[in-house]
Amino acid sequence: MKTDKLSKATKVVPATKMNKSGKVGKDAKVGKDAKAGKEAKAGKSAKAGKDVTASLDVKATVASKADQLPKAASVSTEVKVNKVTKPGKPSKGAKMDKRVTNREFKLLLKPEGLDRRSQISQLSSLIVVFCKKFGVDFFHIDNANTGLRNVYFYDTPGEDFRHANLILRVRESRQNVWVDDWCEVTMKCRAHDFKESLKFDPSPASPHKARMRIKEEILRGDELGSIRLIYSNNAILDTVPVDSIFDRSFDSVTNFFPDLKRLELDPNIPIRIVGGRVNKVLEACLPLGNISFGDGVQAHCDIGIWMRSVGDPIIGELAFSYRVTDENRGNLAAHKKADKFFKQLQLAIPSWLATGSTKTALIYGKPE
Repeated sequence: MKTDKLSKATKVVPATKMNKSGKVGKDAKVGKDAKAGKEAKAGKSAKAGKDVTASLDVKATVASKADQLPKAASVSTEVKVNKVTKPGKPSKGAKMDKRVTNREFKLLLKPEGLDRRSQISQLSSLIVVFCKKFGVDFFHIDNANTGLRNVYFYDTPGEDFRHANLILRVRESRQNVWVDDWCEVTMKCRAHDFKESLKFDPSPASPHKARMRIKEEILRGDELGSIRLIYSNNAILDTVPVDSIFDRSFDSVTNFFPDLKRLELDPNIPIRIVGGRVNKVLEACLPLGNISFGDGVQAHCDIGIWMRSVGDPIIGELAFSYRVTDENRGNLAAHKKADKFFKQLQLAIPSWLATGSTKTALIYGKPE
């Protein structure tokens, strides 16, 4: 599986006014002929326009059912439609789906030196400078504490969850060397297509408190300064007892997430940590501050570092995210400003960035 980052009406030109004249005989006939000629020409043009539009409609439907074509189109318009309707690409004319609750921007970081405070301070300073240059307010968090937690994933031996675009993740909070008795369990369906992410219902059948989130995740594209999108439909269970997450069988997991039964797997098939216990990752998370992109659009920014053990970083992630609410959903200027910020930030810190899609893909060893 895989994360993961948007058309113009035809202008009608008014007809030229006729010259004033008192003549009626031949001039009137000429006027009628000219009018008839224009109407015939307009009819042919309209027919041709319909043919072109119909042809483009077929191509646009294949590329993306969500896109709409303008009333009139040219060859250059056809190329543009094909370009913006690639899977996972944001569409300039698209509106955010009203069901999206969060937007998360993520950049993978090269692991070298991320376990050194001086390196993190340097990157933090670069971000502050970039915010000033870009023209957004950055509110630094003083004396922020670094949070620690264990992160690991469960799947069947044949990775049936992964093949179905599903991710089952566990996060265990730590206080220094001590692991808490409670953990966070997340089941998500993540796909390049928004509708695909909604095909699975992660709603839990559990007495534990749960949060439901539908996230638009914006990742770096193939090139610096680019965007691609993935979508995730999440159920997040808080404060689940570490000792009773599930008994390591598929049947026990379906007791938490009933919609998993549609996979029609053997109830006794084992569920195990992806990659084995050595793939239990130690994550350090440092909050940097908040970035304001506009009224009601305030993003929380942090750096996450994944390590095999202390002093052995394997990947990092610079991320900023914000909630999407009924109050700020229509603030398109702020959402577009966040998109532009994300693309230009890549160009400002290229030497820090690692290739790839998501941290989960690194664990599975397969692209998102």
